[in-house]
Amino acid sequence: MVKGYLILLLISLGGFGDKVFAQRFIHPGIDQSASDLVVMRNKVLQGEEPYASAFRRLKLAGDSNFVAKPFTHVLRGPYAKPNIGGDELSRSASMAYDYAILWYISKEKKYADRTIAILNAWSPILRDFDYNDAKLLAAWTGHVLCNAAEIMRYSGSGWTEEKIKSFSAMMLNVYYPLLKNYYPQANGNWDAAIIHALLAIGIFTDNRMIFDDAVEHYLHAPVNGSIFKYIYASGQCQETSRDQAHVQLGLGEFAGAAQIAWTQNVDLFSVGNNRLANGYEYTAGFLFGNIPHSYGPISERAKNLRDDYEAVFAHYTSQGIQMTWTKKAIDSVRFRASRSVLTAMRAQGRKTVPENLMGYEPLKWKIAGAGNLRPKLVVKDSVLINPGEPIQETLNRTAGTGSAIVLKNGIHKISESLRLPSGTTLAGEGVGTILFLDPASAARDAIVNAAEDMNNITIANLVIEAGTRTDLPSDPNSARSYRGGYNRGGILFRSSAISRIKNIRLINLTVRNATFNGIHISGGENIEIIGCDISENGGSVVPGPKLQHNVFLSYCSKARINENRIVTSPFGAGIALDNSSDIIIERNEIARNAFHGLLLLETQKVSVNGNLIEGNDEAAIMLDFLFNGNSDFTAGNNLIQYNSGFALESYGSGGVSFELNAVIANGRLVEQKKLVAEKKIVLHNK
Repeated sequence: MVKGYLILLLISLGGFGDKVFAQRFIHPGIDQSASDLVVMRNKVLQGEEPYASAFRRLKLAGDSNFVAKPFTHVLRGPYAKPNIGGDELSRSASMAYDYAILWYISKEKKYADRTIAILNAWSPILRDFDYNDAKLLAAWTGHVLCNAAEIMRYSGSGWTEEKIKSFSAMMLNVYYPLLKNYYPQANGNWDAAIIHALLAIGIFTDNRMIFDDAVEHYLHAPVNGSIFKYIYASGQCQETSRDQAHVQLGLGEFAGAAQIAWTQNVDLFSVGNNRLANGYEYTAGFLFGNIPHSYGPISERAKNLRDDYEAVFAHYTSQGIQMTWTKKAIDSVRFRASRSVLTAMRAQGRKTVPENLMGYEPLKWKIAGAGNLRPKLVVKDSVLINPGEPIQETLNRTAGTGSAIVLKNGIHKISESLRLPSGTTLAGEGVGTILFLDPASAARDAIVNAAEDMNNITIANLVIEAGTRTDLPSDPNSARSYRGGYNRGGILFRSSAISRIKNIRLINLTVRNATFNGIHISGGENIEIIGCDISENGGSVVPGPKLQHNVFLSYCSKARINENRIVTSPFGAGIALDNSSDIIIERNEIARNAFHGLLLLETQKVSVNGNLIEGNDEAAIMLDFLFNGNSDFTAGNNLIQYNSGFALESYGSGGVSFELNAVIANGRLVEQKKLVAEKKIVLHNK
């Protein structure tokens, strides 16, 4: 029986039920409402800065000789090769929005006529997009064109109903079919832009379904597509290791989407404890010389500031949220900014409803993985091994002696799995120590047990790279494990009898990019997994998806999984427990996994406390039934938010306690849990 739980939903979002957004759209209502536009105009006419100067710059930049040159087929490949009609469409969209703002403020008819001429030129001509960047170009131009069109439609510009219908037809016949299925497999700036465009299209065409679906995607999209897949709890972004231009682009598109939603009284700014603000501050801080912690190197490429800061800064400061680094960015680019300054203007009034986290403190204190020296490994003696020197024979020689084998910084390439004998302590010097199984090896797993009764093992403070390369490509998304067809695992300790493997300590490890399990222990007792960064493990290789995970304990007992970062399994769960008992899972980040955050099968006495469980593609916590079911499960004081399934889903379980958890906007329904008492196997997602 469930003793109690607390559901905390965003009031402004209403719980994401089928009828959440039943109200009519506000018009005009894309980047700004009518009252916002009025305030913007008045500030310019009154000479108030920085708006008056922004208007002058916009007016000076207006090309009075611009004539739209529409194309039937717009082609744009990667890095604009080929590029047929792409620049013309982008320029047309930007000029249309510029002219629309100039028209609204000045009421000079020539600007309205120029906007209308651009919209009317493209509407009957454009038929389709093609090549690699088709979706991206459509997304970039879609919301800009709709903003221009929205102002024209509701400002007495003289745009005729016939031409408005023609523009609407272009949006629904050309733009929407290309964008409606998104593309989360690309870097996250793609879906951010697509969401941005679809929100605008939904409003202009009065299509609530399009708008609602874009909001849902913003919150719960898979792979790289949602705000929680793109911006981590620390503020680091999915493209932080790529280059700062793309990071700023992605942030700007998510911010643009939030700006549109806010106009329609839907608050996407405050979700995730102001996650968007965290992303902006993290990135802007780095651009101004503040070096934050990151998982993977922060790219030094393309560090020029973009003009993507005005609207997000205006919003958060209006809510009383300080953004020190973002303010520096604005001060650096505002002298050349124009439209962005004007369209960031809002009428005063509405305040956000903050999320109640029940006193839960986000895991900002925790840095997991190699290089994190808490807890510190203490050894009496050590044997140092340089890259290229043999490891296995030293393991065999020193096992049980009390000496630790310390791998020096560098890449330690091994031709076979390391087979650990009992009494082994294997350590590294941090993120610079990389253990790498040669891809040419016939072996699958980097580290295995030498005997079925292996005991007293410590592995600490090194990286286990289970991918097929140790260097990071310029686009890290291109080498993610879900793209690979290779068969590779991290740590595999397996015994044919229960409790034969004993006393295993995995401390401050980084285990990444395995298509099999990152860490799999079967038949173990007294296990500690503490302070580890376990990511990108669990692919779609044989025997199939949803069977390999970041962490997988089967037939284990007495395990502690504490203070880890367990994230982004491309096809598996964050943590999977099978026929295991006496498991404590505390203060971990369990996020962005493609299956469940936690999957429990036939377990007993499992405690889940103080964790951040967010952005997983199915249930946050799944207690599934196979034969006897799970029993004696406790979850408390967790922050469980924005998972695509229920916060807790349970079938045939006994003794379930779910108390004092902050549970926010999991799935589409108001109900945040699903408990089925009947003891029978249920086929999910069929």
